Amino acid sequence: MERKEKALRNNSVLEIVQVGLMAAIVFIATSMIHFQTFMGVMHAGDSMVFLSAILLGKKKAAIASAIGMALFDLAHGYMTWAPFTFIIKGVMAYIAAILAYKSGLEGEKVGNNILAFITAGIFMIVAYYLGGAIILSLLQADKQPFTQALILSAKDIPTNIAQVVIGILIAVPLLGALKKAGIKNLL
Repeated sequence: MERKEKALRNNSVLEIVQVGLMAAIVFIATSMIHFQTFMGVMHAGDSMVFLSAILLGKKKAAIASAIGMALFDLAHGYMTWAPFTFIIKGVMAYIAAILAYKSGLEGEKVGNNILAFITAGIFMIVAYYLGGAIILSLLQADKQPFTQALILSAKDIPTNIAQVVIGILIAVPLLGALKKAGIKNLL
């Protein structure tokens, strides 16, 4: 019984380390390359959200992505966005992992992973569009009518699309290199 409890503790510690490390990687990737857009920021961090979905699976990837991206918002002055980002990036990673691991594929099929990333990216684009409209209509000092906020929030859709594409273009070859190096099998 004691051995089983120790194994469970060790497994929990490993999971905490995996999530913490991936959250840090998400934060760093987002912080290293980012550009301010109309209401938010364009960055390369989505590549690490996609990477975490494949390496960690749905629950751990969701937690790591949510924490890493929300910390970016808090550290770089996007305080209003942090709660939205926490939810959106967590769900984004969860969606990518669910689809990448469906039907026993275990994140091993490149084409399926790309489809998973595109689907998760579409969710992110729509969620940030609606989040931007909510911020403009409810949370800013100069509140906009919601219909006008929807129009204004649409300005960030092209950069969010580019962000997803860049994320996929970075994540797919990086996953291939990690697989070739045997890293995925170590986690």
